[in-house]
Amino acid sequence: MTSVVPPVRARRRTATLALVLCAGLTAALTACAGEDPDKGTNGIGKLTGPEIEKKAQTAADSADAVRLAGTLVSKGGTYKIDMQLKDKGGAGSVTSKNSTFELLRIGDELYLKAGAGFWNHDDEKKTDAGKTSDAGGAAADKLDDKYVKVPEDDPTYKQLRGFTDKKVLLDGLLTLHGEVGKGDRDKVGGVRTIRILGGKGEGGALDVSLEGTPYPLSFARGGGGGVITLADWGKDFALAAPAEDETVDYGQQLPKSSSS
Repeated sequence: MTSVVPPVRARRRTATLALVLCAGLTAALTACAGEDPDKGTNGIGKLTGPEIEKKAQTAADSADAVRLAGTLVSKGGTYKIDMQLKDKGGAGSVTSKNSTFELLRIGDELYLKAGAGFWNHDDEKKTDAGKTSDAGGAAADKLDDKYVKVPEDDPTYKQLRGFTDKKVLLDGLLTLHGEVGKGDRDKVGGVRTIRILGGKGEGGALDVSLEGTPYPLSFARGGGGGVITLADWGKDFALAAPAEDETVDYGQQLPKSSSS
């Protein structure tokens, strides 16, 4: 079979075309390799860790509302929370040990709602006749699935109110300990984020939005202290006192509960 050798001009055109294609491919690869990772973001990825932390705290302080959900571990136990918070109050649920209860705060008025299992306990008291009466059971029946207004001088008022206080919770969650550094980029709820880290791996980790306002979107407490997601920044929600027939006024101090 006779081979056909392309004319010199054809060979030159082919070589020139190959060079052009290679040059174009090289330029494309170089452009991809050098693409700015902060393109289309709010730019905080270029800042230092402490600068990003300050931006996140400022954004959080300026927001009228937020929703916190996740787990907190403290000396008092492990709490699973799902709370909507704003400056004038908050509402949501808290699970502690084997008990789940709802909290509602409007201004300084704090309401607690839980099932009979939350209130029931084994605190049996003897009567004058030597018999026992289950005071806890009676209280549980009365308070079952009702909103109980928590007296401000009750020992549990301050602790329970803390779960509904936007400033208290955010101040505790948005402070990293030790020297703050930058971590990896990721996504939280489909939103691009930059992570900042507290010192020595024990200072906590905060994922801050790279899109729009630099709100904090996730917080991991140091030392296995739990993980909280932060969402619905600035989205208002209604707070209304419970109906009178759904409320029980227990007096100056709440009865002992199973979570006590």
